[in-house]
Amino acid sequence: MSANWTDAIAPSPEDLATLARAAFDALPPAVRTAAGDVEFHIFEFADDRTLTDLGIENPFELSGLYDGVDRLHASLLDPVPQIPRIFLFRRPILDEWAERGDATLGELVGNIMIHEIGHHMGLSDRDIEEIEAAPE
Repeated sequence: MSANWTDAIAPSPEDLATLARAAFDALPPAVRTAAGDVEFHIFEFADDRTLTDLGIENPFELSGLYDGVDRLHASLLDPVPQIPRIFLFRRPILDEWAERGDATLGELVGNIMIHEIGHHMGLSDRDIEEIEAAPE
């Protein structure tokens, strides 16, 4: 059965924020507790400085970003503790969702959130990839 897309509109930043919050809330309680306070921000794309700093030329290549001191390196002695932030970039997420076609938008946002929470917990990209590839 095919969906009727005649009146459909693209998910808004608020829709993605709702999906991000739901993904965070669906994490096991121990992980949520260990993560502590995390702010979620939704933007259309990463800004030019961020892309340049990361060596990314195409803004569609960055769908999420963790910003903060990871839990392994945070200290109570830090001068001004910054609340960790996770940025989700709406247009790259929607583009990936449309290209993949094998996941719901909620599943895709959930995967991005898990990846960024992994960085918050001090895991590298390689660590996260190994966890994702491990048999359950």
